[in-house]
Amino acid sequence: MATPPLLLITNSDAGTADQEAVDAALAVLREAAEVEVRGTSGPDELAEVLAEAGARTVVVAGGDGSIHAVVQALHSRGDLSGRTLGLIPLGTGNDFARTLGIPLTPAEAAAVVVAGHTRPTDLVVDEDDRITVNSVHLGAGAEAGKHGARWKKRLGKIGYPIGALQTALNPPSLRLLVEVDDTVVVDVDRPVLMVAVGNGASVGGGTELTPDADPHDGRVDVLVATPVSPLSRLGYVLRLPFGRHEDHSDVDIVRGRTVRVAGTAFDCNSDGEIDGPVRSRTWRVVPAAYAMLVPGP
Repeated sequence: MATPPLLLITNSDAGTADQEAVDAALAVLREAAEVEVRGTSGPDELAEVLAEAGARTVVVAGGDGSIHAVVQALHSRGDLSGRTLGLIPLGTGNDFARTLGIPLTPAEAAAVVVAGHTRPTDLVVDEDDRITVNSVHLGAGAEAGKHGARWKKRLGKIGYPIGALQTALNPPSLRLLVEVDDTVVVDVDRPVLMVAVGNGASVGGGTELTPDADPHDGRVDVLVATPVSPLSRLGYVLRLPFGRHEDHSDVDIVRGRTVRVAGTAFDCNSDGEIDGPVRSRTWRVVPAAYAMLVPGP
């Protein structure tokens, strides 16, 4: 059976290496389907292109920020439900692709678009209708991401461990009420170092922040880190790049469908996009909000 027509979304500002990767993916895609390639460089241009997508499968060539932008645009225009998306991972971290098992090699990822399985995928949405595809976190993780972003352009995904080290030297301390499905996980009487809401397993190019999170189970994994002493806080943040933080004695991971955080002003890092500060935010899971093309069993 022929593959349905594809709309491949690329970054107009991408460099030569990314263009070579897109070309490698296109060589596979065009053997099986009609493909239109559209480069975009901002939200308005992306919205215009997606308005012309029709019934075609939308394929995103980019990283977590790119798939975030496409899903947000489709969600905002009420055109996400019933959609099937493909992903060619070209980002620095590609964490959502890692969770889905999508190969990081462009040609192999394109083969998944052509011959993969359609799988319903959950979405995380906040009270202002902002979405998270993979993971949203605040506190130490957001600070590490903010610091790491300054290094990422020069050093790639090694920027995140550098950001974590900088954060470890001056870790944040937040007083927060964290509720999951209306059950209090931590109250303002305990200082909080970090909260993460994981639809996917990893951030920062493979750091498994919420290692058991599954974007197909209708729930998110919520990590709350509350180390108190300066030494334990330092130890926690230094563990972050190596995915060993969940072994820390002051870490809880619970699972639920709604998450509310309120208290000390905090920034949020959603799929690498940082916004804030805010004093309160609520997230809910929208089960099977759309579908992703993923490798077969």
